[in-house]
Amino acid sequence: MAVNAHPDLPLTPSPHGEGTRYDASLRLSVAPMMDWTDRHCRVFHRILAPGARLYTEMVHANAVIHGHRERLLGYDAVEHPLALQLGGSEPAALAQAARIAADWGYDEVNLNCGCPSDRVQAGRFGACLMREPELVAECVAAMVAAVGIPITVKCRLGVDEDNDYELFAGFVDRQVQAGAAMVVVHARNAWLKGLSPKENREIPPLRYDWAYRLKQERPSLPVVLNGGIATVQAAQEHMQHLDGVMLGRAAYHDPYVLHALEAAQTGAPLRPREELLQQMRPYVEAQLAGGLSLKHITKHLLGLFHSQPGGRAFRQILSEGAHLPGADWGLLEQALRVTGEQAARVA
Repeated sequence: MAVNAHPDLPLTPSPHGEGTRYDASLRLSVAPMMDWTDRHCRVFHRILAPGARLYTEMVHANAVIHGHRERLLGYDAVEHPLALQLGGSEPAALAQAARIAADWGYDEVNLNCGCPSDRVQAGRFGACLMREPELVAECVAAMVAAVGIPITVKCRLGVDEDNDYELFAGFVDRQVQAGAAMVVVHARNAWLKGLSPKENREIPPLRYDWAYRLKQERPSLPVVLNGGIATVQAAQEHMQHLDGVMLGRAAYHDPYVLHALEAAQTGAPLRPREELLQQMRPYVEAQLAGGLSLKHITKHLLGLFHSQPGGRAFRQILSEGAHLPGADWGLLEQALRVTGEQAARVA
């Protein structure tokens, strides 16, 4: 499960005491994103941001209990601090899944109360749970009682035409009373009908002031902001009001922004994109030796040279070559060489 296939990064235990990497990672995290934040993506993000908190894709509690655990829960040891995001609405099942997550060494379990997709609603979990704060509290309390790692909640401001700050704050308060250690606020409403998941990430207006107010009124509650954060400047501005920021698609489509934000936070020098990619080599070669196709890793790397000279060529070479039989690290070396040549011509 947690095997260090990346000797350039240290093995990190799962600490939860004061002053640990887990606590420090509150400042910057990467959102759970279905079909994107798998273990290969997370190893890449760990290289870009050694101090960030990483989240898995959402996994339903029943899948954790009954499914293929290595496939669903497996990770590389360098990914810590690492949280498992669960979906579900049955307290007993969520408690059992949380125990499994703790046994696998996860640092945190996060309950999804924000996904608006029809499939998720049909299973009575995700954003529709914001209409059932007492049920969510029962779920949180059951998980808290089952494990010794933090249980957290990721939610929206409300659903559909909800426009009542007190309703939102009351939902959060109920989860904190049940034992939630932190709340991640995606600062939009979720529309349960009429909008696709993609539209739900773009159309409902952002109301960052609600998250600011929540933190101001509850200074001891850790509040992390998610939604529409795409630049280092924007993230730093939000951090003046809140405990941390969670980057979503910006960290995937333009992953260097994740590196730049951590560097801005820590004062560390920015490292060249080429150097960061080279640090992936031990992991890539270990995965290829285990039978994995290169395409499963390179799909997460395509945005590394976003908006840079040669960036289109970098994407094209990886997109066209990674699926071919025998594709190996040499393809990435080729992509780097062509990208560098094009960048030199522009300079």
